[in-house]
Amino acid sequence: MVSLVFAIGLMSGLAACSTNPATGEDTFTAFMPPSQEAEVGAEEHPKILQQFGGSYDAKDLPGYVTAVGQKLAAVTETPNQKFTFTVLDSPIVNAFALPGGYVYVTRGLLALASNEAELAGVLAHEIGHVVARHSAQRYSRGVLTQILAGGLSAAIGNGAGDVIGLGANAYMQSFSREHEFEADKLGVRYLSRAGYDPAAMASFLKKLRAHSRLQAELAGRSPDEVDQFDIMATHPRTVERIEQARAAANTPVSGAPRLETVKYMTEIDGIMYGDGPENGFIRGRKFVHVPLDFYFEVPEGFSMINQPDAVVARDTKGATIIFEGAPEAAQMGPVAYLQRGFSKSIPLRDIQKIDVNGQQAATGSADVSLKSGTRARLRVVAILHGKSAFQFLFLAPLNQADAYNLPLRRTTYSFRSLSASEKKQYHALSIKVRAVNPGYTVNTFVKSMAVDRRPEETFDVINGLEAGQLPPEGSLVKVITD
Repeated sequence: MVSLVFAIGLMSGLAACSTNPATGEDTFTAFMPPSQEAEVGAEEHPKILQQFGGSYDAKDLPGYVTAVGQKLAAVTETPNQKFTFTVLDSPIVNAFALPGGYVYVTRGLLALASNEAELAGVLAHEIGHVVARHSAQRYSRGVLTQILAGGLSAAIGNGAGDVIGLGANAYMQSFSREHEFEADKLGVRYLSRAGYDPAAMASFLKKLRAHSRLQAELAGRSPDEVDQFDIMATHPRTVERIEQARAAANTPVSGAPRLETVKYMTEIDGIMYGDGPENGFIRGRKFVHVPLDFYFEVPEGFSMINQPDAVVARDTKGATIIFEGAPEAAQMGPVAYLQRGFSKSIPLRDIQKIDVNGQQAATGSADVSLKSGTRARLRVVAILHGKSAFQFLFLAPLNQADAYNLPLRRTTYSFRSLSASEKKQYHALSIKVRAVNPGYTVNTFVKSMAVDRRPEETFDVINGLEAGQLPPEGSLVKVITD
């Protein structure tokens, strides 16, 4: 009761509600004034760059994205507000904003969009979050909740970070349905004022949904399950809600609606697609990491996914391969690591020293229970590689473990250093823009797609096409090249 009385008194002294010039509504932002929003954004910006591998500066894409973003910012209700637009060097398809006007899009998102209006729709939505001060509202409500629960010192004793969290994960969390709809409505407003076709917001959302479903299927998940960092997870929206937002915005387009397709496709022609060299490349059943100088292959029937901290491969029979760094093995040595450093809860048996293509290594196994309740055979292989160490974790259903012995052993002994020619051979994929000339078919483009799995569906998704649909003659399409 004391906390409640204190909170009420505190709010009355802080001018708890203010009228937002963009929404026209009274919003509770008492605990994060604009000056603090700018401070939080400036503090978190370097952390975002570090988490996402820095900015992607090829072809002066930052300058292009900034020009589009500033065009939109100029037609907001706060045209003097400072915005900083950044292209992140990440293959993940996402966009988000920090307090204080820091707006981010990934190169993965740029590779999926097909015109400037679609990019502008993404930026306009994020600008809407900033102008409506949604982060400040979320933070202030969080502070109030903690005040009611435990007093002022528990809520604001150590600053904004304690309540809203730090790093990209906090700012990529979903806003409420109300805030997402408000950002869509403002985004449509700014798109229209800047002369872009507002229908581009819905067309890009359709691409996002198709892309998320395909990526989930390639990862062996349900097509309705999206990755936690995917834009469909952090911005859960539907085409219907965007159309509702468009109607609610009720803003006529300034002049003839523009898409700026040729200009956009020219800007993204040649940009990197998928993983960069610092994360390694998946090429069919091969995984290659040029900077770290290693190569390995997984057995037939396994599909690989390159995650930030590990490479994960699965087959359809329940077996899993996880490849990851093992720094403790480099310090202790492979045998001692498996004996004392691998796990306190999983004692390995039959630990033995082995040689993997001239590299010191050790292996051991254990029978384990998985979260699903099934029993599995775990085999761990730790390998010294130069000054580093890595480990394979092989998991196979216990009743099928013997059948996997030979293929998984082959994967172990496929791990090796790269030759000089291989280091030159493997490089990142890129987007190539091509024209649809007379006589071209879908297969004309699909056969040049440098992807190993489902190239035709990938071609459809990155170009926003229905299955088998060929764009009109003379239009531009994207293909993925090596």
